[in-house]
Amino acid sequence: MGKNKLKRFADNLAFEHVFEPPYSTIESNTFENKGKWNLFFNNNNPITVELGCGKGEYTIGLAELYPNRNFIGIDLKGSRLWVGATYAKDNGLKNVAFIRTRVDFIKALFSENEISEIWITFPDPQNKKRRKRLTFPRFLQMYHYILINQGVINLKTDSNKLFHYTKSVAEKNKLTILKASEDIHHSDILNDELRIETFYESLFTAKGDNINFISFMLNSEALTDSDFDEDLYDNAVAKIPHNERVKPSKLTH
Repeated sequence: MGKNKLKRFADNLAFEHVFEPPYSTIESNTFENKGKWNLFFNNNNPITVELGCGKGEYTIGLAELYPNRNFIGIDLKGSRLWVGATYAKDNGLKNVAFIRTRVDFIKALFSENEISEIWITFPDPQNKKRRKRLTFPRFLQMYHYILINQGVINLKTDSNKLFHYTKSVAEKNKLTILKASEDIHHSDILNDELRIETFYESLFTAKGDNINFISFMLNSEALTDSDFDEDLYDNAVAKIPHNERVKPSKLTH
């Protein structure tokens, strides 16, 4: 392990706004801030969580856009997370925190109805393992527990397949879709939130890839997987010229 990583890990442990709960704490459901995040932030402002935050670009970007809201980034990679944590410290952002842990443990980090909104930014699309997708119903059930009534989930992704799959899950479970676009940079929904760019997004857009976005309200527990036919989707996409592979929309219904 390089000295740079060791220093970053040491910094994370010293930061007051970075938490690394051990598995014993997760297992025993005794994480100190669960149900008490308002005490940590010293206010009752709404809390937004970014899952798989990486370097924390979205957590930081949203925190700067909305100083009267609180933002928590979650990621397992401590070296990446350090980047956002250091920026928050150096720039005096008091409405930001980070947690180094797995998304699977989210119910041990927050109490019921404690979170207002969730962002999922450029996750691994898990093309072969849909049960591991962060919008698979098993994960949506976890989010439903921590979100307030009619809490919102936002997915931003370069993966057309993950976008269509997620949209299909939302439709199958009759969730309220607030916004959806297969190419946000050429759509009328582009706003300051969607202009925040992660490291990976900059790579995708530089290649000319389209960026998908869907925002939906988790107004019920999503218990059922979608009828999204992945073989049909893959076969249809394979027949489309590479420079035209943006939106086989008819395959989502």
